[in-house]
Parts: sequence; structure tokens; C-alpha cells
Amino acid sequence: MSGLSKGIGKAEVTLKWDPSPFGAPPTDLDLVAAVYPADDPRGRPGYLVYFDSRAPDGTITLTRDSRTGQGLGTDEAMTLELERLAESYGRVVCGVAIQQREGHKTFGEVTNTLARVVEDTTELLRVDFSGAPDSTAAIICEFVRDDEGEWRFRPTFQGMDTDPAGFAELLGGDPH
Repeated sequence: MSGLSKGIGKAEVTLKWDPSPFGAPPTDLDLVAAVYPADDPRGRPGYLVYFDSRAPDGTITLTRDSRTGQGLGTDEAMTLELERLAESYGRVVCGVAIQQREGHKTFGEVTNTLARVVEDTTELLRVDFSGAPDSTAAIICEFVRDDEGEWRFRPTFQGMDTDPAGFAELLGGDPH
């Protein structure tokens, strides 16, 4: 890799889905980001960003949070300002979890799901969750700081069947 290669400075993760059919309970999908220390990138996260929250230092912010999927365009959006993230952090894992308030719901039961990861105008990832129809949560990507201190993007789609609390614990594992 060339020393002139620039890493990812800022990215946006977005999520959309169709609302539940008329008369059915609302479907609530949530973006989640887990931020890991550089010295323990697969251990316990330093912190999580989810449910209308932001990183303690403001570098990762959930800017849009829907509980129903209603509306046009993006239902959830998260901005990651990786270039501002402290050097003590070396890995950020992004995922999606389905809230299970009204019984067990999987991605196969949610219509028109779409997650995107964009840097500036470049789409880095587009995933529709059809590869995980029996899952209730999925890791979609990770950003890892390389030896030169630059952030690199890795698509890592992996579905799993767990509740949002259990999903937060699973984010630190190796998605490969």
C-alpha cells in the first residue's frame, strides 16, 4: 500500500425498510455502532452508539431514528467521523438489530430492507438482508485503523439470531 493512499475519513451508514402492513405491529430496525480500543479490537467495546444517541466525543452520531419505517427515503442514518476518532480506538463495527417488542421478527419478514455505507459520493456497500432471512440482527461492516493510522473499510455481512442486547455482545467477535 502506498504511503500516499488516503483512508476513510468520514462515512455515513443508512438504513431503510417498509412499514408493517396495516393492522400489524410496527417494525423497528436500529443501526448500532460498537467502538473498540486499538489494544483490544475484539474484546469489550469502549462504547456503543444506538437508539438516537451519539459517541461521547461526538465522532459518531445517529442523525435519524425511525421506529416504524414510515416516510420516504432513509429511515435511520449514522455519521462516522473516523478522522476525528481518538487514536486509542482501532475498530468500529456497524450492524442492524430488529427490536423484538411484538414477538420474534426476522429480516425475512421485513420488506424492502436496505443498508448503505457511503463515503462522500462513493457507495462502499449496499446490502438488502436477503442473505439473512432467518436473522434478527446482522453485522454489515467494520472500519479498522491500519498500521499507518488510516481507516479501512471492510464489508462483513453476517446475520445472527439474537435480541438487541445480545447483539451488542456479539459485535466484538471476528465476523470472518
